[in-house]
Amino acid sequence: MKIRADIAALIREGHTNASIAVRVHCHMETVARARRALRLPPADQLGRLYAEAVPTGRVRNYRPPAGRMPSSPAQQAANRATLLAALRGDESDAA
Repeated sequence: MKIRADIAALIREGHTNASIAVRVHCHMETVARARRALRLPPADQLGRLYAEAVPTGRVRNYRPPAGRMPSSPAQQAANRATLLAALRGDESDAA
């Protein structure tokens, strides 16, 4: 299948099939076939992939055994300082 360059460019930019169809004056199925030919996921999944590519500090689909998310590095450092203060017996820093 020959894919029009303008459709391919808009697909790669993350536009939906409906948006592309309106912009280039073609049918949505034409855009869907071009997307399948390029082996790219549907627009909503493509947007999710781009959003998840931004580093957030979280591991995708991670479920710890206790049901809580792991602490951030800053929280880990604060917890460590509190623990060390408590072990030293310094009550003012432990609270």
